[in-house]
Amino acid sequence: MFTGIIEEVGEVIESARENGNLNIKIAAKMVPELKIDQSVAHNGVCLTVVDIKDGIYTVTAIKETQEKTNLGNLKQGDRVNLERAMILGDRLDGHIVQGHVDQTGICKNIKEENGSWLFTFEYNPGMHNITIEKGSITIDGVSLTVVNSKLNEFSVAIIPYTYSNTNFKQLKQGDKVNLEFDVIGKYVKRLTELS
Repeated sequence: MFTGIIEEVGEVIESARENGNLNIKIAAKMVPELKIDQSVAHNGVCLTVVDIKDGIYTVTAIKETQEKTNLGNLKQGDRVNLERAMILGDRLDGHIVQGHVDQTGICKNIKEENGSWLFTFEYNPGMHNITIEKGSITIDGVSLTVVNSKLNEFSVAIIPYTYSNTNFKQLKQGDKVNLEFDVIGKYVKRLTELS
C-alpha cells in the first residue's frame, strides 16, 4: 500500500530484457535503506527489490507489467518516481494507492498557468475507469486531485513543488503515463454496475 507522495526521483542505470522479463537497475539516495524483497512503487507500479549492489538496486517487471504500464519503455537515463510502501500508523498524506496500474493514458496538453501547470490526459474509456472532479487519481505514482473530468480525459493542476520533485518536469505532450484510478471509486462503480 502506498500514498502517492513521491519520496525521490531515481535514475534508470540499465534496462535489460531476460526472457520475457525486464530487469531495471536504478540509482537512488534511498538505496542504503532498502532490502531485498521490499516493495517500491516505480511510476506507480509496485515492484519487488531483487538485488542491491554498489548503490544500485534491481527490480523485475514481468511481461504483463510491461504491456500494461509505461515501464517497458524505460531506458538508461530515464527518471522514475519512487515511493516505498507506507508504514502502518503513519499519516496518509496522499490517498490510498495500491501500486496496481489500471491502464495507461497519454499526455494531451500542458499549459503553464502563472506559476503552476495544468496537465490534461486522455485514456481509453472502454476499460470502464472513471474520474470525478475533486476526486483522486494517481499519475506515474503521484497522488493528485482531478480538476476537470470528462468521459475519456481529465486534467490535474501541478504546483511548483510537485513539478520540481517528480518526473512531471520531463513530461511532454504525447508521453505515456501510468494511471491508477481511485480504489473507492472503482468499488462504487463496480457495485452500481452489478445492481
